[in-house]
Amino acid sequence: MTRKEIEERKFRPAREEADDARKQLDTPQTQSAAYRLAFQDSEFLLREDLRPVRFQLELLKPQLLMDEAQIESTFVFYGSARIPEPEQARARVAAAQTPEQKRIAENLAAKSHYYDEARKLARIAAEYPVAPDGGRHFVVCSGGGPSIMEAANRGAVDVGQTTIGMNIVLPHEQAPNIYVTPELSFQFHYFALRKMHFLLRARALAVFPGGFGTFDEMFELLTLIQTGKMKRIPILLFGKDFWNRVVDFEALADEGVISHADLDLLTWVETAEDAWKAVQAFYRDA
Repeated sequence: MTRKEIEERKFRPAREEADDARKQLDTPQTQSAAYRLAFQDSEFLLREDLRPVRFQLELLKPQLLMDEAQIESTFVFYGSARIPEPEQARARVAAAQTPEQKRIAENLAAKSHYYDEARKLARIAAEYPVAPDGGRHFVVCSGGGPSIMEAANRGAVDVGQTTIGMNIVLPHEQAPNIYVTPELSFQFHYFALRKMHFLLRARALAVFPGGFGTFDEMFELLTLIQTGKMKRIPILLFGKDFWNRVVDFEALADEGVISHADLDLLTWVETAEDAWKAVQAFYRDA
């Protein structure tokens, strides 16, 4: 018998204690917030002083659930929440009512093929064989939102596989896309903990054109690898024309603020097939 089994036999489960606590007599004492079990007291857990505990819980919950799902590694997808799939992109161009609306719609439509590439790449990754011990690798993981994130989750569902979504609470209403596996649909309060979970199991990462959020996530990853805080993984950058227009990577190196060797952390690709070949080459040569 294991130590855990002995302890479980010795002490009543917290769930039973919590159920009993709800059945207590109605008195001024039992109705006081002070009398609530600490883990049942949401007001207590939301106090400023409890932030370290909330950090720990937000780190622990996804960790435990992914362990239980035998997810050993992930293939993470970053990218815009605004790039529509091609059919929607064409409809938005047609519906544009002002020159500015049409210009933006056309710019997004020009990148809409990346929705299809993200979906294709997710299909390929999701079909990676399950290990003999049941461990699952290259499980598709996205931010759980629309656009490129939706495409990634959708690609895994296309081939009947589960897929992870890591959503974040924002001031405006939002919901996970419909392709995220419900049991692997996580919601975060802290951006820092969400970004940590993106990378804890990441075995490869695809970055599609995107805005502030995509920049934030990509550059944090590059910094972690550049500084030796994290082992190198394939970073597949889709859309060389886009990225070189919005970020002058070569200028950063020429200015001396990064090394030219740091640019080797990026692998430029345009298709799902090329991206998967790059991942295979990376691990074959490792």
